[in-house]
Amino acid sequence: MATYVIGDLQGCFRPLETLLERIGFDPGQDHLWFAGDIVNRGPDSLACLEYVKQACQAGHARMVLGNHDFHLLAAYAGLTRYRSQSDTLSDILNSDHVQDHVNWLRQQPLLIHDLTLDQVMVHAGIPPQWSLAQAKAYAQEIETALQQPDWQDFIVELFSKKGQYWSPSLQGIERQRYIVNAFVRMRYCDAAGTLDFAKKSAPSHPVPPAEGSDSAPWFAFAQRQTRDIPIFFGHWSTLGAMDAFNVHATDTGCLWGGRLSAYCIESDRRHEVDCPQTAKPKKTP
Repeated sequence: MATYVIGDLQGCFRPLETLLERIGFDPGQDHLWFAGDIVNRGPDSLACLEYVKQACQAGHARMVLGNHDFHLLAAYAGLTRYRSQSDTLSDILNSDHVQDHVNWLRQQPLLIHDLTLDQVMVHAGIPPQWSLAQAKAYAQEIETALQQPDWQDFIVELFSKKGQYWSPSLQGIERQRYIVNAFVRMRYCDAAGTLDFAKKSAPSHPVPPAEGSDSAPWFAFAQRQTRDIPIFFGHWSTLGAMDAFNVHATDTGCLWGGRLSAYCIESDRRHEVDCPQTAKPKKTP
């Protein structure tokens, strides 16, 4: 039996098929963890969603929500102003089963903590000022909101502002907005958890001072409250495969012509397959 953590699919279904064949995935014995962003920008978003959904319902897969999965929820809720020419969500939104797919997706968690393996998975990260117990409680707040009948109103409010600053005294939608951004959009922040959305490139020297207000990768702070438990995350394709600071980065840039990777928890071994670039090249200034 093996547990494989798979990085961002983003609609790249053929590389997933190749990767599962490469690792000899046995649904009767093995388990898959998907680190979010299973849809959007790749050519086969519907196929990826259907596969992950069926695998989860069959009991041999789990997933956490990523920012592109939230993007699909927002598109379904009618937030067309956030749609982009690079989106590949039309096959899902035009599907006869779109309501069923969306209703299943919004039931998925933001954080998984497997007590047997003692491993954690999120899409982007956990802010340095949060303990694991706090992170689990905050994730539950959002999961509960997404499961309510008025979840579409919640999504609309969620996308209305950025939400970069954290305080335990935050209430309501401001608090929820930060929680979502931390779990699905964060790369850099300061020691107090203020999110820096401007920085996306991989750091050349990711070790910040133990204290201070400088922006650094969320996982690199010496005082990070979750430093004693292994955390798997995706979201950061320019970072690539990284195993340091007791975290494992799983987004190896499949969408951009990199690789799709699966990290086997039991063997601490990475498995990868090459991917053709399917996303449109990013425009340079």
